[in-house]
Amino acid sequence: MNNIMLPGVELPVDNNTHYSIIAEKIYKKIGKKEILKGVDLKIRYGEIHVIAGHNGAGKTTLFRILAGLLRYDSGKLSVLGFDPSKNQYEISKYLGYVPEDSSPYERLTGFENLRVFALIYSDGDEKTAEKFIKRGAEISELTHEDLLRKAGEYSNGMKKRLLIARAIMHDPKLVLLDEPTNGLDVFSAYKIRKLIRSMSSTGTTFVIATHNMSEAEMLADSITFIAYGTILYSGSVRSAIEEFNSVNLEEAFIKAVGEKYEV
Repeated sequence: MNNIMLPGVELPVDNNTHYSIIAEKIYKKIGKKEILKGVDLKIRYGEIHVIAGHNGAGKTTLFRILAGLLRYDSGKLSVLGFDPSKNQYEISKYLGYVPEDSSPYERLTGFENLRVFALIYSDGDEKTAEKFIKRGAEISELTHEDLLRKAGEYSNGMKKRLLIARAIMHDPKLVLLDEPTNGLDVFSAYKIRKLIRSMSSTGTTFVIATHNMSEAEMLADSITFIAYGTILYSGSVRSAIEEFNSVNLEEAFIKAVGEKYEV
């Protein structure tokens, strides 16, 4: 195993040092249902990679596996050079993750929400935690007055911005966002996308799960189509549109699924 240098940290990686995630033939069954069926995936460092698929395609299960919260049944997986099923603690130092159904602690203020996670990220070091809190407040773009309010009083957009700030204030090298703008109004969604682009420009890798093909087309440096637990395509947005002879990404996805499943 070689090493790769990223800003402020040295991580072990597999032979191909260009990739933050390398998945080979990942299978996962929950109960009797096969959720992931031999997933192959490669995601480069520093890119915005969108995993696009319908509801129930397997996106959330895949994210939980990448974050080390769920074990895969078979295959090989490297996330930042670690196998997340064996090294969840090591990965957590360099990972930011916002699940689709996550919510801030609504009885705590915005600042208190940031502080809880800042202390975790800093291993209890108060000085480092204060730096993380300050950075999280800046990332969230919430006012000082808003951050003094309880998070339960926030709009959906404000809650989402707080969650993303909470997940990335420690400068992770990889960020997993599951449906980050789902249910948000156009202004809140725009702010989230702007934040993702800004963070990506500094070298952070973003992996975003979404069923919103228009958003995927706006954000993605590269894209993966997933349907019924199977990868149908992985590459650039432009190549996907050309390969499936489509006018946009939504049509390309529909054609890709139709070729495989006759929907």
